[in-house]
Amino acid sequence: MTDTVDSETRSRIMRAVLQKNTKPELLLRRALHKLGLRFRVNVARLPGTPDIVLPKYNTVIFVHGCYWHRHGCDKSTTPKSNANFWERKFSSNRQRDTKNVKELRQLGWRVMTVWECEMVGKRSRSSLLVAKCVRAWLQTKQTTGELPSQEEVEKALNVTSDILVPK
Repeated sequence: MTDTVDSETRSRIMRAVLQKNTKPELLLRRALHKLGLRFRVNVARLPGTPDIVLPKYNTVIFVHGCYWHRHGCDKSTTPKSNANFWERKFSSNRQRDTKNVKELRQLGWRVMTVWECEMVGKRSRSSLLVAKCVRAWLQTKQTTGELPSQEEVEKALNVTSDILVPK
């Protein structure tokens, strides 16, 4: 599929993509706060400047965009034009993510990744449900991970999905 705009317009559009305070981050932060979890945001002194830092749980959360961090879902498309540049860009993003997680773990932090598609889009969950999944993950012994599936949350909490789904 060819691009529908010229390269100058595409560059302007890509430069305008937010790096912090994105819609998925704001939705998750609002829901976590509603559950009583307190946190810091965009802590620059930590590797990777995590989106959400929960000091009480010694946990950081990255809310990754599926496109930029290559989640593998339908939002992870690769542009046809200048494909080599984009492959290098995406590869360096993934390498940087891996390096940041490793450094955070060495500093004793637990690291969780929440993907954009979990928060917004046609297959997203409610933000309150995602926050409950995060809260359930905080009770585990895992040191790194992604947002657990609803089945994993139900098993960990020993409840059924009708309890987890917000009214």
